[in-house]
Amino acid sequence: MSAIPSVRRRFEVRSLRRILVVYLMIACLLPLVFMFALTYSSIYSILSGKIQSGILSSLTQEADSLENTINNLDFASKQFALDGQIANEVSAFLEEPKIYAKSQIMDSINEKINLVNFTNPYLGLTAYILPGASDPILFSNLTMDSRFDSSALPRFIEYNGAAYYGPHRTLYTNSSNMVFSEQRIVHVNGDETVYIYLESNYDLFRKILGQQAYGMKVAHLLVNEQGGISFIEDVRLPDKVKGAIRPDDARTHFVAEGYHLFRYSSPQGWQLLAAVKKSDFDSEIRVWFYKMIALGLATLAFAGGLAFLIWKQVYRPLRKVNVEIVRMAENRTTPVSYTKVEEFDFVLSNFQEMKDKVNELILEVEDKEKQKGRFEIEKLLSQINPHFLHNTLNTVQWLARMNGQKEIDKLVTLLVKVLHYNLGKQSLIVTARDEIEAMRNYMELQRIRYDYEFEFHLNAEQEILDVAVPRFLLQPLVENAIYHGMSERKGRIEITIAASGTERALFQVEDNGAGLEAKDIERLLSEDDAESKRKGMGIGLSYVKRMLRRFYGSDMSFAIESEPGVGTKVSIVIPRRTIEELEE
Repeated sequence: MSAIPSVRRRFEVRSLRRILVVYLMIACLLPLVFMFALTYSSIYSILSGKIQSGILSSLTQEADSLENTINNLDFASKQFALDGQIANEVSAFLEEPKIYAKSQIMDSINEKINLVNFTNPYLGLTAYILPGASDPILFSNLTMDSRFDSSALPRFIEYNGAAYYGPHRTLYTNSSNMVFSEQRIVHVNGDETVYIYLESNYDLFRKILGQQAYGMKVAHLLVNEQGGISFIEDVRLPDKVKGAIRPDDARTHFVAEGYHLFRYSSPQGWQLLAAVKKSDFDSEIRVWFYKMIALGLATLAFAGGLAFLIWKQVYRPLRKVNVEIVRMAENRTTPVSYTKVEEFDFVLSNFQEMKDKVNELILEVEDKEKQKGRFEIEKLLSQINPHFLHNTLNTVQWLARMNGQKEIDKLVTLLVKVLHYNLGKQSLIVTARDEIEAMRNYMELQRIRYDYEFEFHLNAEQEILDVAVPRFLLQPLVENAIYHGMSERKGRIEITIAASGTERALFQVEDNGAGLEAKDIERLLSEDDAESKRKGMGIGLSYVKRMLRRFYGSDMSFAIESEPGVGTKVSIVIPRRTIEELEE
């Protein structure tokens, strides 16, 4: 059964090292957690907004470049189709039967084509097409596949009276680059229908749809005028993502099937979209999140290391304090050895003071044990002496009676009664009747001693006789009145015991002696009156004041009134209480 409490205590004991580690980790991590919790939504919003803005900005720049490409093709095609000189030369070429003249017209047209291409570097392949002919290509600045068929090209938009295709592989036979192309009717004489066919620069489309501006992997999609997808940069893009793209959707940003899609709708009638995987989109946010985790782990490691260092700094002084405690049991007089750490040295200083006090107490106890025997002997003597005195006085009393010595018999009888009251074992609390009786015996004894040179008068009201008072209350006051209050004229002592209101009692002793000066009264009432005590005047009064304070506290009054040459009056007013009430 005793093993259970010990196991319980072992589990209840907490390690200071563990507490330090836990508290320091909490102190270090809690601000970080609060900061993370407070800033996560803001940081996520900021980073997400920054990424979205960056993607939309890059997408807008690409769309602007693509719009410029369409506009440049439109401008160049109008030069070739609407310029009267070139159109007239094409008409002349078609109508001229002579080969030499055709050759000269062809050279002139080719020269103009080369001039326009030179001044427009964004142009690539340029050709005049005559549909339905065995060789539909009339003029071309680059080698072109003779099997030209515009209906086989992916239709992009109809814009400003021309048809635009793409992106598709260039018809230039020596290249495989992706281009945008345009076909516009050229108005010539006769019934023939001639078209001008233009392609964008062979490298332009690759430069427009780049990845460098995004900083992440992006898949571009081009939506044509009819709402179909004309171009997909990443063929692995899920079909559900493609299906989520609707031409009537005006949102510039939306999320579908794990992809963020950003849209630019061109006034020319087409749309350019950029698809970014969520994992790529959140990469910067994820990097920030990992940095926060790394910071948390570093903080955790720092808190653990700091707790270990603090523990080492605390453990050595603690061990030293423990050594001092153990050493005290072996040798309590050896002075403590300090740690040079202020807080622990303060504890050790107090421990040294405790050791000194313990040593003093032990010496004091040893000294008291030595004196205990002597005190017991003195106690026995204090019990034997009054008993022996009573027996002796009783013997004297019987001898006086046997010899007819009535005065001596009376004197001894009064003395026995006074001694029995003063040295008796009865309670400290008596009734006013008992106190008056003892005071009468004492006064009669003193009158015999002073050969009846003074007289005393007692005025006691009957209702006060059962009031409880501390024993030996009146005698010190009467004694002072006899010893210090008697004058050369006939002495008189007035003792008054009367009611003071309905709940208090008055005890008053008045003499007609020489009286006291005001400074003497003040000295007698003071707490420490060494001069009066030396003369014997303050010992009795000091006893009376202590007894009154003990049993009544502040619920009593003690006053001395005196006038030189007239006399002194001492008054005590106390509450009326029974013996049981006063002893509680």
